[in-house]
Amino acid sequence: MNKRKFITLLGGAAAWPLAARAQQPAMPVVGWLNSQSPNDVPLSGQRSFRQGLAQAGFVEGRNVGFEYRWANNELDRLPELAVDLVRRKVSVIVTSGGPSPALAAKAATASVPIVFTLGVDPVAAGLIDSLNRPGANLTGFTSLNVEVGQKKLEAIHEVMPAAPIALLVNPTNPSTQAQVRDVQAAARFFGLDLQILHASAEREFDVVFANLGQQTNRRGLSIAADPFFSNHLEQLAALTLRYGVPAIHQFRAFAAAGGLMSYGANNVENIRLAGIYTGRILKGEKPADLPVQQATKIELIINLKTAKALGITVPLTLRGRADEVIE
Repeated sequence: MNKRKFITLLGGAAAWPLAARAQQPAMPVVGWLNSQSPNDVPLSGQRSFRQGLAQAGFVEGRNVGFEYRWANNELDRLPELAVDLVRRKVSVIVTSGGPSPALAAKAATASVPIVFTLGVDPVAAGLIDSLNRPGANLTGFTSLNVEVGQKKLEAIHEVMPAAPIALLVNPTNPSTQAQVRDVQAAARFFGLDLQILHASAEREFDVVFANLGQQTNRRGLSIAADPFFSNHLEQLAALTLRYGVPAIHQFRAFAAAGGLMSYGANNVENIRLAGIYTGRILKGEKPADLPVQQATKIELIINLKTAKALGITVPLTLRGRADEVIE
């Protein structure tokens, strides 16, 4: 072999690793779109998502990357954030924090797969055609947090059978009217005086609870399903104790923070399942072929320490139905 051929061969051999690296597929990226801020989202939810993703064979930094976009509770920023994720060519967009992020993602792309987690009916919200056949590029998981509004009213009425009840809602939430109608129907069934209270900004919380605390007849309070309220569970729980308001919310974190009760689906499990769906899509499955799943397990949590602090006796029948009692 002459010198020229040897140098050519050697140069080609040296280029082989570079060529092999160039042919390797780029690492897929998951776009995370949330209406809240990083400080408002429990770490347990993000851990659960990563657990689900790992079950599907994907580990952040090893074979999948993340692009996070937080609206910091400014919902009008969501369309811009969704478009930015599409522009960055993410492989999947995962949305949480209510229907608004999913709607923004749907408006931004008809091709990038979208996996949502919701507490409302995704068909009624205009996201999909049906649960079994979602169609297009969306799928995900939904819980019964809105639908259990009547049961939450029933639970707080069982604790305070002679008391009037109040319902706290966010008037800016598109699902509020439906929730109010459902709870009003339950209130009529039980013959209850139902007061509707509004809060769409954090500064309004103190006013709402101070007014409740000043009423002659102590009211029980049901807090509606809403991402804004879910962002402030510890604050809401503290206010119920400060003003002596027996209250119920859908998430366990409310009862754990000092609220009287919670009744709703385990959303952490839904987020883990969303991680599994995301992994399946990264492996090539299509969202249209993955039916939207609906959580059916509802948990009742009662905080007996709070009941004692409020001077309330929780009926043994209700305690017997509880999934967890905090003592």
